[in-house]
Amino acid sequence: MSSCGTGKQKADLILINGRIYTVDQKFSVAEAMAVYEGKIVGVGAVETIQNQFNSNKIIDLNGLPVYPGFNDGHCHFYGYGENQVRYADLRGSLSLAEVVERLEKHHETFPSDWILGRGWDQNHWEIKEFPDNDMLEEVFPGKKVMLIRIDGHAILASKALITAAGIDGNTTIQGGEVLIGADGEPTGVLIDKAEDAVKKLIPPLTENEKKLAMLLAEKHCFEQGLTAVTDAGLSAGTIELIGQMHQTGALNIRINVMLNPDRESLGVFSAKGRLQTEKLTVNSVKLYADGALGSRGAKLLQPYADEPGQTGLILHTEAFYDSICQWALNHGFAVCTHAIGDSANRFVLQLYSKYLPEGNDFRWRVEHAQVVHPDDMPFFKKYAIIPSIQSTHATSDMYWAGDRLGSERLQHAYCQKDLLAQNGWLINGTDFPIEHISPVLTFYAAVSRKDLSGYPVGGFQANQALSREEALRSITSWPARGSFEEKYKGSLEVGKFADFVVLDKDIITINENEIPKVKVRQLYLSGKQMLD
Repeated sequence: MSSCGTGKQKADLILINGRIYTVDQKFSVAEAMAVYEGKIVGVGAVETIQNQFNSNKIIDLNGLPVYPGFNDGHCHFYGYGENQVRYADLRGSLSLAEVVERLEKHHETFPSDWILGRGWDQNHWEIKEFPDNDMLEEVFPGKKVMLIRIDGHAILASKALITAAGIDGNTTIQGGEVLIGADGEPTGVLIDKAEDAVKKLIPPLTENEKKLAMLLAEKHCFEQGLTAVTDAGLSAGTIELIGQMHQTGALNIRINVMLNPDRESLGVFSAKGRLQTEKLTVNSVKLYADGALGSRGAKLLQPYADEPGQTGLILHTEAFYDSICQWALNHGFAVCTHAIGDSANRFVLQLYSKYLPEGNDFRWRVEHAQVVHPDDMPFFKKYAIIPSIQSTHATSDMYWAGDRLGSERLQHAYCQKDLLAQNGWLINGTDFPIEHISPVLTFYAAVSRKDLSGYPVGGFQANQALSREEALRSITSWPARGSFEEKYKGSLEVGKFADFVVLDKDIITINENEIPKVKVRQLYLSGKQMLD
């Protein structure tokens, strides 16, 4: 690394005059940083770095803030890309009529035998009840239409598709629900495991379409400041394709993948074992305990406040969960289980306690941990179970969550500060495409507990807000730790990958209401500029 004639070490890139948040153990802030062969070789004061290193590329940041590349700790990267290729965007629609209007426009642009959409949420409509498929039949008679709810735990299917799936008024499905109308026929709404009968009919993307999906997803991630993501559930085949794209250089974003627990995928990784490359990690398996709160599929200890006869669903048999936990233990994989309701969280925490010794470092996780009974909180600390939360879920659900839970039970929901207190760290993400892909908006929701209009004044359950340091760690160093990658990424320290993002304003110091307006100026992955 010596540079001829100068006595200085060679660097490929030097940053000076910045406010560089290293997010190291001390949360140090530096002025300058040197990069060589994709890794950080120096961090410190401008004078120190310039005296030690020499480079043909020196960037004067003029006071701009630099952070470790943002890392979404729970998302659906591939699914997000697939949405870009195949699905009409229904987020923010205010009625079923608007949903249908968007579908018509999408179908004109992308004609297909299938009409697909994602993102509807009846909680934002004037009539907040689940819709039926009568309007779909009027506008798209005889067509196969499938519309996925915002949380991914309910769909609205056309009559033709319901028939093709073999579903009628007498159909019952373990771990799912078929909603029945007054006429005794399905309304078209299928919840949780009931969706599978319809979804399996959709033809898969071609390999070229899959590649395009991931390239589109990567592009949008880079634009938002993300250098790494955790995809919460993929099959072995899709993981293999990601690996191939990484090897050819077509795909660059670092991806931690939770393995789907299907027989084929488990068989592949039983033979392979854990996978760790510079850009791809597979060392965990994804389970679902229950559904979502919005579709009343989340499993609660007591009935829903707005539907007294319903307590939600546990999606599989206890024997199934035990078999996957034992597989994970045998093969050195972490278990990451989706749990929304307080009953589901209790089930998962007690399940884990059968397999985890106290004081372990296995890093098993509860994904969402949305409603947790106070009696169950100590399980997180006792068995070192990691909460993986999404701060924007709180600010998206706050308008109607009290209707589902009641005011008393709501106090035990979206408790990110209480969850943080258990182990001293947690993982934050967006669950995109369910929420907006932006990690800056995740940071804003974590520290403000408000929506983009500043509602509510004072913040939703403001005692659960994270500090700005905690929020930044939750989208940088802590997700890296969650995937056993803290030695390589997550902070700007010597020896780690030079993955960093430059913003136009400092989210640690600016006024809270300015945070959502912050823009990404530049993004580097292994010291390479990834944005034009």
